Amino acid sequence: MNWLQMAEQRREEMVKDLQTLVRINSVLDEATMTEEVPYGDGPLEALNWMLEQGKKEQMHVVNLANKVGYVEMGQGDEMVGILCHVDVVPAGSDWVHEPFGAEIEDGKLYGRGSIDDKGPTMAAWLAMKMVKDAGIQLDRRVRLIVGSDEETGFRCVTHYMENDEVPTLGFAPDAEFPIINAEKGIAELTFRQQSIKDNHEQLRKFNAGHRINMVPDFAEAELVDVQPNTVEQFQAYLAKNQLEGQVDIQGERLVLSVKGVSAHAMEPNNGTNAALKLAQFLEAIVTTETSKQFIKFLTASFGQETRGHALGLAFTDDISGDTTLNAGVVKFEAGRIGEIRVSMRYSVSYAFDEMIEKGRLNVQKEGFEIVIDDDSKPHYVAPEEELIQKLSAVYERNTGEKTELIAMGGGTYAREMPNGVAFGMLFPGEPELAHQHDEYVVIDNMVKAAAIYADAIVELATKN
Repeated sequence: MNWLQMAEQRREEMVKDLQTLVRINSVLDEATMTEEVPYGDGPLEALNWMLEQGKKEQMHVVNLANKVGYVEMGQGDEMVGILCHVDVVPAGSDWVHEPFGAEIEDGKLYGRGSIDDKGPTMAAWLAMKMVKDAGIQLDRRVRLIVGSDEETGFRCVTHYMENDEVPTLGFAPDAEFPIINAEKGIAELTFRQQSIKDNHEQLRKFNAGHRINMVPDFAEAELVDVQPNTVEQFQAYLAKNQLEGQVDIQGERLVLSVKGVSAHAMEPNNGTNAALKLAQFLEAIVTTETSKQFIKFLTASFGQETRGHALGLAFTDDISGDTTLNAGVVKFEAGRIGEIRVSMRYSVSYAFDEMIEKGRLNVQKEGFEIVIDDDSKPHYVAPEEELIQKLSAVYERNTGEKTELIAMGGGTYAREMPNGVAFGMLFPGEPELAHQHDEYVVIDNMVKAAAIYADAIVELATKN
């Protein structure tokens, strides 16, 4: 079958569907969350739209508690899973294109979720339709599993795995080609200040970050009782470091803000952490005890590097590379709270319990504790497995390039399957724009990915 030619013929269909899906603002919405709408109106609307497409194709469709659903075709005792998600992270700031406008320019479709993960979902969905329409006899069922809470905790796919059939093997089109067979562990940690007493603290509030899996692109601090030349010092700091920021005088309070550059938490160095930039200025400004302790800890622990050396948490291995830490959500309010919420992506062979205990002893000396909010263990599939062998053959015959097995710090649904990997859909050399402003998908590459996924479906769903 010439899958690429078939995908090209259905390009317009796929693009139109993606535009519809991107225009649904499917960010977690706590304001509209209920028992029947577990993640808010937007994620449920996107999930229902996707399931409706399956009904139109007369495939088997199941909705599991409005959290996750699937579209299935074929027969057989075993099942190939393709795990996608239709929820997205908040848009953030600094967009040139409308975040939910699905505008097309220079062969690119712009919008939040266009590459993470709505574009890949549409490529996989077209692949399923092409295989179905081709009438190919398969030995395994093929199930497109669609989640709506991937960006905020995987609760959707956890619900699926607890209540339905685990795929025999499968992939998540939510990363990059060729094949990602190793995903780092993902721990959500809170570094919490132990003493939060308010002895006329100069720092009244500090807020930065939307989600811990994003580099904060905005930070704001409220101050009192600072030196008269603080505004001039701040403006000079911004100019010296080529940063954007604002000053707002509200009576006796001085409000300072800094703009950063968002990026995915799996590689914090791809962004500019606004919280750390603002804290580095405040380090020379605040002198009261609790304020100073909080700012000093923030800058000393996270301000100079993202690998955890200052905390004693650094580690690297040959399988998956460096452990990384992203200070994603930072909150301080005098007399109430002082905490830094961190997404730690730790290496496959990381001795987690031992290293965390080492980190705890280090931060205790600085007046902080470490709280483990969540821990998703590393995931690894050996090269000799059927899944790896078959997907390698698919990639090589569709691209003419040698398959390389790679590791990443991002977490995909693949880690929820004992025999699952991340497979596309970014091609080698493409920029990683997930969680960044002006996120886009290259339409030509989406067509090419759809062809690869169709070939992969046939390969994986055929035993011999």
